[in-house]
Amino acid sequence: MKGNYRWVVVALLFFATTINYLDRQVIGLLKPTLEKELNWSETDYSFIVMCFTASYAIGLLAFGKVIDKIGSKMGYAISIVIWSFAAMAHALAKTSFGFGAARAALGAGEAGNFPAAIKTVAEWFPKRERALATGIFNSGANIGAMVAPIMVPWILGAYGWQEAFIITGAIGFIWLALWWWFYEVPAKHKSVTTEELAHIQSEEEKSEVAPIAWSKLFGYRQTWVFIVGKFFTDPIWWFFLFWLPSYFSTTFALDLKKPSLHLAILFTCTSIGSIGGGYISGYFIKKGWPVYKARKYSMFFFALCAVPIIGARWATDIWHAVFLISIAASAHQAWSANIFTTVSDMFPKHAVSSVVGIGGLAGSLGGVIFPYIIGVILDSYKADQALSAGYNVIFVACGCAYLFAWLLIHFISPQMKAVRH
Repeated sequence: MKGNYRWVVVALLFFATTINYLDRQVIGLLKPTLEKELNWSETDYSFIVMCFTASYAIGLLAFGKVIDKIGSKMGYAISIVIWSFAAMAHALAKTSFGFGAARAALGAGEAGNFPAAIKTVAEWFPKRERALATGIFNSGANIGAMVAPIMVPWILGAYGWQEAFIITGAIGFIWLALWWWFYEVPAKHKSVTTEELAHIQSEEEKSEVAPIAWSKLFGYRQTWVFIVGKFFTDPIWWFFLFWLPSYFSTTFALDLKKPSLHLAILFTCTSIGSIGGGYISGYFIKKGWPVYKARKYSMFFFALCAVPIIGARWATDIWHAVFLISIAASAHQAWSANIFTTVSDMFPKHAVSSVVGIGGLAGSLGGVIFPYIIGVILDSYKADQALSAGYNVIFVACGCAYLFAWLLIHFISPQMKAVRH
C-alpha cells in the first residue's frame, strides 16, 4: 500500500484556508451595519480594506522568507495565532481608525497562510499532484466565503456585530491544536509509509541545488511570471470578497442581516473552479504534456472564462448576476490553483515560500491600488444616484484582467522553465 497521509495534510491546509477567508470576509458582510453605526463613506471603507491589503503585502514578504528558514509547521502556527487574535480584536474597535488597525494586524497574520501552505504542498507532493492539492486547499477560500454569509448574519442577529468577530476569530485556535498534533515533514512523520515517501520524492531534483539568495530571486524571469500573475488578478478576488455583498445589497436590495443563499451558492461554485482547475492541468501532465504547457494552456482557458463577468452590467435579475459572477470567480480560483503551482514547478523547495511571498506582495499591492480606485468610482457614482453603474465599470476591469496578465506572462517566459543557477 502506497499510503495517503499526504491528503490528510491537504485537509489541514484546506481548513486553515477556510478559517483564513472566514475571518477576512466578516467585515464585508457587516459593512452595511457598520456604515450606519460609524457613518462610513465608500472611501472610508476602501481605506480600511487598504489597511488590510497593505499589511498583508508586507506580511507576505516577511512570512515568505521566515517560513523558508523556520519551516512550515512553526511558521503556520505563528501566522494563525496572530490573525486569530487580530480577528477577535475587531470587536474592540469603535472608530474607522480602530478598524484600520485591527485590519492591519489581521492582514499581517493572514499573510503566512499561503507561503506556508504552498511550501507544505511542495514538501508533500510530486509535481503531477501539486496543482490538484493546491486546488483542494485553495478551495477553502471559497468555503470560508460561503460559510460567512450564512454564519455571520445569524451571529449578528442573535448576538451583535462584536460577537461575530469574536466567535469567528476564536475558531483558529481549534485548528492550531490539530495542526500541532498531526503535522510533521514527510521524512519524520510516523504515519508515512516507505512507499508513500518514495512517491512524494519521485520527482525530486537529482542533484544538490545550491540555495538562492533572496535578493537574487528578482533577477529570474520565473519570479516575474508569478509577480505579474498575482499583481493583475489578486485585486479582482479582493473585490469579490469585500464588495460583492454590498453590490448585491445596493443593486438588488439583498438583506445582509439574513443568511444569504445567493452569496453561499456563488462561493460554492468557486470551489468547483479551484479543484477543477488543479485537476485539469494535472490531467494534461499525466497525458504526457510538458508541465509548462499544461499550466499555461489551462490558465489561458481560465482567463477566457473570466470575460463573461462584463455582462453583469446588463443583469436585471439577481440570479443572472450570480451566474455570471460565479463563472468569473470560479475562473479566478482555477487560475489561482495553477499560478501558485508554477512556483514549485520552477523553483527548488527551499525558495518556494520566498517566491510566494514576493508574488503575494505584488498581488497585495494591486489589492491596495484597486480598492482605492473602487472607492473613488463608487463614491462618484453614488453622488449621481447611479451606484450600480459604478459597479459596471469595475466588472469590465475584472473581465479583462486575466487575459492581460496571461499575455504578459507569455511575453516574459514563453516556456516557464525551471530555474537553473
